Amino acid sequence: MEMLSLEQELRNNSYPGRGIILGRSANGTKAVAAYFIMGRSENSRNRIFVTDGEGIRTEAYDPSKLTDPSLIIYAPVRVLGNKTIVTNGDQTDTIYEGMDRQLTFEQALRSREFEPDAPNYTPRISGIMHLEKGSYSYAMSILKSDNGRPDACLRYTFAYKNPVAGEGRFIHTYKGDGNPLPSFEGEPKLVSIPDDMKEFTELLWNNLNEDNKVSLFVRYSDIATGTYETMIVNKNK
Repeated sequence: MEMLSLEQELRNNSYPGRGIILGRSANGTKAVAAYFIMGRSENSRNRIFVTDGEGIRTEAYDPSKLTDPSLIIYAPVRVLGNKTIVTNGDQTDTIYEGMDRQLTFEQALRSREFEPDAPNYTPRISGIMHLEKGSYSYAMSILKSDNGRPDACLRYTFAYKNPVAGEGRFIHTYKGDGNPLPSFEGEPKLVSIPDDMKEFTELLWNNLNEDNKVSLFVRYSDIATGTYETMIVNKNK
């Protein structure tokens, strides 16, 4: 698979929507996760990421302007033991609760479909990182409509065992801007992951569309110890 330039992927797409990147740092020691949100409406843009325990949640920046919280207020990141869950909706809770009952990542998501926001039917994208005894693996999922048909749900899971150092995978909700918004197609994209968390955060934030970007979360977790560092960037301050 051809490695793509993350900088160009973001710079040349004004509206990838929400995006998840999972991978491994170039020196092989860190498990890396990133999640960003974007918005076209005032309601979507009126958000910030805030820390919530070991994870994060979205919150209205100006509560007086919040019109419909249903699809925009949720916990994108939660930690369950040695697993970190990252998603673009309240399926974070579905995965957390399902895996707590010994379901697999894929099984937990079987109760969910794409979002009910006709005519876009935004895909639900999810990722999970698993650290255990110095080993690291991750998986990604997308649940999407069949070419905009609300009665047909397509389910794809991609699993990555012993990921290669310096490589990651990038999945996002929309191919690009449009009306209705076209869903992501194909496998998660192969991108490079640097060692420096600040450098990676800046690369992502500086290349997301200036008008549409809202918030960014980046975490580097030590594969050997499980300790982590997190950076959060919010456009609304």
